[in-house]
Amino acid sequence: MAKFEHQLTDMLRPAVEETGKELLGLEFIAAGNNSVLRLYIDHENGIDVDDCAEVSRQVSAILDVEDPISSEYNLEVSSPGVDRPLFTLEHYQAVLGETVQVKLSIPLNGRRKFKGILESIENDTLHVVVDGEAYPLVVGNIDKANLVAKF
Repeated sequence: MAKFEHQLTDMLRPAVEETGKELLGLEFIAAGNNSVLRLYIDHENGIDVDDCAEVSRQVSAILDVEDPISSEYNLEVSSPGVDRPLFTLEHYQAVLGETVQVKLSIPLNGRRKFKGILESIENDTLHVVVDGEAYPLVVGNIDKANLVAKF
């Protein structure tokens, strides 16, 4: 996650927690006037549209006052869904042994995308097995990661 996204997460987490929800993470997709700030929230009883609306109102108030994004953007608040995004070491720990999809910001062995089994975690390095070969993926180099849904 980029430094800007970390700052936004730190700014918005208390507002989300005031609603009784957990802020799993967020992503800012810069695209001029079509930019998107997407928050992923969760709760032990699940998330519905009313939860998303409540969090959106809380977060909008903070964003209006703090004004951390100078360009136009759309705010989206979402449940993590079946392809749950992974943001923290705790999130990775919770899905050990599962299939994950990881996109790196800096290539490893000429490759940026990995889809395989999250075999282990050592310090800040994930070991993802792709086609029988383990790749060490440093968490700080991960641009985006998701759990791959089982169907």
